[in-house]
Amino acid sequence: MPTEALRRGDLVEVRSPAEILATLDERGSVGGLPFMPEMVSSCGQRFHVVRRAEKLCDTVNYLGSRRLHDAVILDGGRCSGDAHDGCQAECVLYWKEVWLREVEPADAPRPVSAGEAAPLLARITPRTRPGDVYFCQLTELQRASERLAYFDPRPFVRELATSNVSLGEFVTVTARAVVDETKNKLGMYPHVHFPGSRAKGVTDPPLDLQPGELVRVKSLPEVLKTLGPDGKNRGLWFDREMAVYCGQTLRVRRRVSRFIDDRTSRMTALKTDAVTLEGGVCQGNLSLGRWFCPRAIYSYWREAWLERVEETPGFDGGKKA
Repeated sequence: MPTEALRRGDLVEVRSPAEILATLDERGSVGGLPFMPEMVSSCGQRFHVVRRAEKLCDTVNYLGSRRLHDAVILDGGRCSGDAHDGCQAECVLYWKEVWLREVEPADAPRPVSAGEAAPLLARITPRTRPGDVYFCQLTELQRASERLAYFDPRPFVRELATSNVSLGEFVTVTARAVVDETKNKLGMYPHVHFPGSRAKGVTDPPLDLQPGELVRVKSLPEVLKTLGPDGKNRGLWFDREMAVYCGQTLRVRRRVSRFIDDRTSRMTALKTDAVTLEGGVCQGNLSLGRWFCPRAIYSYWREAWLERVEETPGFDGGKKA
């Protein structure tokens, strides 16, 4: 099967550093998409394809979806941020198909040495300092992808044709998209997802949640009590993609204090508490412009939306993402 036909579940091996280096332009990219230092350790390793990058949400201009050509997402983890001053966004990584080869389970993998990786690292190591403009897949996603027409049905059909989604998911999400996008076009879709009534300046006692602790996401009525009329708590939205977790028990993944903003390409420091939760990601099937998006961005949770719960023997802390 040719490489461009990679589909969900296919087993692939990340090519050697020398092979990848040969594909990169002067910016260390292919088609505008950088191969980042955080990806080098995956050279020679094997992963399964999670899905093709066919329909990514636009978090810069919010103009619908974008398509990243000839790229897939693997089950090999997320960006650690180690080469980008400790960015904590933990974005999914995109892999151009020229960086991969399809393999059979019986094939013997070939380990990659540090010496082999050195020339590749020399080409792609970012030359930035704290406060400077950063260069990574997130900051370059607009340039590396093309905008999809808002009401073009073909990107939706491609999700099914490329095996990104099941027939059931395709029918459910597409039907929801038709209804909600039509409402939006007619001015009937609310801009604020969940407006609350909290007065400005009211705060909640800190929980000082730490990684590994179990929390329950409060019910939606409880969350609404923490939101202002703009649907925010100290600047953070509580949106539709988060509401599906109300009532669920999840494990705290990490505390978040800094991340690269894809709109400015600069590091942003959060002034107040926020955490991410294991499995607590945007699913891309409930909101305008995000339909079928595979980015699985970790939502940032205010502690006011959560409450501690006792550890339960055997509880796995929620689905990993």
